[in-house]
Amino acid sequence: MSTARTLRSIYDRLEKHYGPTHWWPGDTAFEIAVGAILTQNTAWTNVEKAIANLKRAKLLNPTAILKADDALLHEVLKPSGYFRVKSVRLRSFCRYLRERYGGSMARMAKRPLEQLRPELLAVDGIGPETADDILLYACGKAVFVVDAYTRRILSRHGIVDASIDYESLRAIFEKHLPGDLPLFKEYHGLIVYTGKDFCRRNPRCSECPLAPLLKPGQPILT
Repeated sequence: MSTARTLRSIYDRLEKHYGPTHWWPGDTAFEIAVGAILTQNTAWTNVEKAIANLKRAKLLNPTAILKADDALLHEVLKPSGYFRVKSVRLRSFCRYLRERYGGSMARMAKRPLEQLRPELLAVDGIGPETADDILLYACGKAVFVVDAYTRRILSRHGIVDASIDYESLRAIFEKHLPGDLPLFKEYHGLIVYTGKDFCRRNPRCSECPLAPLLKPGQPILT
């Protein structure tokens, strides 16, 4: 099976099982960006609690976050874990957004992808996955988001090596799938759901919609 057909087969199986995921959850582009930063090293349910706290405290905008007292910001972000670190990272993003784009996500989204991605990666605390989350879901850029679930699912099926780096795995998807924004958004959402429900550290392989995906000995994708 070709790489393109393998990736499409994964998508089709997961789509048939789950239907539309409507991932990424968020009412605004800024809320999505905040969620991408807060979801580092924690479950999404914890992020939802922190975002709800930000809304109640009327802090869900760049200016309010930058002006907020440290103790208040720490308190509202506490459910997301590592709240002191995440406070610094969230403020770094807000400072970047305000200084470069007047606090406007819409203005930021107009920046070409090849210029915007390096900018985001230069912001303190924003790595490739977080940057690509923001680019794909908040800015509408056709980049493929790779997370721990992506690597785990594909490596457990023998599709890629478990040690593959982020950019190499991202490149596989972007090379062999059409650069379609809805497809990229939904594909990542399906991977998130599958990782959470089936491809855990103690996997539920017999129930997984991807089992069996490939014949033994099928070559690793490049």
